[in-house]
Amino acid sequence: MNEIAINVENACKIFRKDKTWIRNRKNSRSVNKKDVVAVDRISFTVQKGEIFGVPGPNGSGKSTLVRLIATLLLPDGGTVNVMGYDVEKNPMHVQRLINRVSVEASFFKKLSPMENLLYGARLYGLQGKVFRQRIYEILKRLGIEESSIHQPVEEMSRGMQQKVAIARALLTQPNVLLLDEPTTGLDPRSKLEVQALIREFKEKDGTTILLTTHDMKEAEILCDRIAIMDNGKVVALDTPEGLRARVVPKNGQPPTMEDVFLELTGKKFKEDQDP
Repeated sequence: MNEIAINVENACKIFRKDKTWIRNRKNSRSVNKKDVVAVDRISFTVQKGEIFGVPGPNGSGKSTLVRLIATLLLPDGGTVNVMGYDVEKNPMHVQRLINRVSVEASFFKKLSPMENLLYGARLYGLQGKVFRQRIYEILKRLGIEESSIHQPVEEMSRGMQQKVAIARALLTQPNVLLLDEPTTGLDPRSKLEVQALIREFKEKDGTTILLTTHDMKEAEILCDRIAIMDNGKVVALDTPEGLRARVVPKNGQPPTMEDVFLELTGKKFKEDQDP
């Protein structure tokens, strides 16, 4: 029987313009025209060891959803559980089980990748030569040259910095890895290297991964199941094959995942970040 790693039930997040509003579950759906419903009563489960994709256009609520799971935002309705722990009632337990990579990675810019990762490792209670060696191995697998491992992060390209952020997340071997647009800004080779590492951690370590992306091809090749978001809602949830089967072939050609996205949302992707 499959075990559930992430359970989202009727989750709702509203960004209120009225600052006098007090958070109240019963009234969370009372929305005025100025409010932004970023996550609109969505429900889904992610199985342990699964790569679960959440593609969607700009403003669809993908990044807000990730922040809810990561305990960075509180839901205004519904529940979010990670490995059986409620993100509101047991945030510390959830934080020990997860790690997150966002499209805008943050670092101590004057420090090197090695120093940043060693600092992150110590925050999780990881010390010693074993973890220093593990840092070398992960950075090299991501295509970061040894000469760059000890140079300041601020001297690296944005793509290289994103690789360091991914390495930092993988170092702690989290039960659940939240990847919010992890390959945005990477060149094609770096993108393939990151995708290969994501697959490896799923296959070797059984890591549960939730991936948001603008790249439908990336979602198709990496994800076991895909939940397409639009306007804060999940408009379709299925395997890549199941989603393609929902679209009628045109000119005798099998539908691509881009065709599926356009059919279900009527929108094109924009390379901007969600609210």
